[in-house]
Amino acid sequence: MLKATLKSLINKLWDRFWSGGISNPLNAIEQMTYLLFMKRIDDLDTQKVQDKQDGHIKNYTSIFEGTVKLQGFDEPILKETLRWSSFAEMKDEEMLQHVRDKVFPFIRDELGKSEEGKETSFFTQHMKNSYFMIPKPSLMRDAYRTINEIYREIDNEANQEINNDVSPRDKRSVLNDIQGDVYENLLEELKTAGKNGQFRTRPHIVQLVVELVFAEVTDSELLSPDFRVADPACGSSTFLLGAFKHIYTRFTDEKYIHKDDDGFEVGTTGNRLSDDLHKKFEEDTFFGYDIDSTMVRIGLMNMLMHGITQPHIDYKDTLSKSYNEEGRYNAVFANPPFTGNIDKEDINENLRLPTTKTELLFIERIHKMLSENGTAGIIIPQGVLFGSGKAFIETRQLMIEQAELKAVVAMPSGIFKPYAGVATAILIFTKGRTTKRVWFYDMKSDGYTLDDKRQVDKEKSDLQDIITQFKERNFQRINDRKGKFFFVDYDEIKDSNYDLSINKYKEEVYEEIHYESPKVILEKLSFLEKDIAKGIKELQNLF
Repeated sequence: MLKATLKSLINKLWDRFWSGGISNPLNAIEQMTYLLFMKRIDDLDTQKVQDKQDGHIKNYTSIFEGTVKLQGFDEPILKETLRWSSFAEMKDEEMLQHVRDKVFPFIRDELGKSEEGKETSFFTQHMKNSYFMIPKPSLMRDAYRTINEIYREIDNEANQEINNDVSPRDKRSVLNDIQGDVYENLLEELKTAGKNGQFRTRPHIVQLVVELVFAEVTDSELLSPDFRVADPACGSSTFLLGAFKHIYTRFTDEKYIHKDDDGFEVGTTGNRLSDDLHKKFEEDTFFGYDIDSTMVRIGLMNMLMHGITQPHIDYKDTLSKSYNEEGRYNAVFANPPFTGNIDKEDINENLRLPTTKTELLFIERIHKMLSENGTAGIIIPQGVLFGSGKAFIETRQLMIEQAELKAVVAMPSGIFKPYAGVATAILIFTKGRTTKRVWFYDMKSDGYTLDDKRQVDKEKSDLQDIITQFKERNFQRINDRKGKFFFVDYDEIKDSNYDLSINKYKEEVYEEIHYESPKVILEKLSFLEKDIAKGIKELQNLF
């Protein structure tokens, strides 16, 4: 929940890019990402150099130590001059040339080669085909100044939130949390614009899915050395970050927890986690894949800004023959592409559903990615719930017969407006168990109006009720199918061709309307006709 000053600075940065000639939101956020990355690696490196001097770490070599030979320059260049902080005093034209011709090529072509700089290699290895597009010296200067202002305000907010009894490790977690919120706020423009088909799953829907998936995952399971989370169509990594935030919140003392605008608890420090567990969650827990190289870079940056130092975000088609990870992940989240198709020849031979529809194939892929007793949370179009084709039925049968389908949450069609009006649903299932009955919830509101404006309407929100009722579902003795939530037994679903549409099972309540008898209605019409005739005659007498 960013304060007004930071939000104003973020708007200022967007305005400068619009007026500076970069009007495509995806291009703009990509260029901002490069600049923020330059700032971040300078700050991280400076902190590690200081930690080494203070004796907190033993071995560290600055990524800006020594020289580097860059294409187009005869002489080696001092890496120290490539720091974000080193070109503060440059004139506008000089700064643009320096960043375009030296700093950006260093990050794109050289930084990932450094063993000492391995923290950044996940980002740099996906920058091979990237371009620096800032066209004007004035835009470079204004962006540089605004980003510095943003970071000063981040420091101010962090200092206000942090108590003196918090460790340096936890202070950095708070700083990363605010810094990550800034980047996510920048990404909101992609959601608003919806250009190039790029928009993010709304954060409150992400947190709802995350809470449902982790509702029955114990602390000891989360802290297991082998616990891993994945998203096979990760985009900007919002689901992975939602899982990261949930874990940190669960292991944060209550005094450092607050509620966000949608009623979800947020803990920023993770102060009850050991240094080894911090390291595990930051380096070896979260894995994402996407087929859009730009979104891979944006997703990587989003993770880095939240303090995940080695995010495993990769360019890969998880439905294709090149991807074969199975049984590896304890939790899988996805909002995969709707109504897409893949060439039959490209489909991984381990995917057996008789279809080329991506929304069905992703369900099978996710099921295969899960380890035994691993749980998935997926957003799908509601057509998947009742489609009568063979592949639709087999997909639902897969989730019910080869997993425990725990919940179907039907969401109204306005959830993804203004760029998509399709009705969607959340599916929660756990691999390696059998389905005895399925819990349904008929969501009416997510706390926002369901028109294109999506204005705040918190009083009607079902979000927290969904979580509460899901956690208490096994203790519910009354199964009222006239209400918002209810159970349906396995046998009934099987007999209904595995139909999972909520309207198939919900008992609608119709309010009885009493009408007057035809005789009374005719008498009223007769009096009405006489009144009309009288009125017409009075008008004629005027002439």
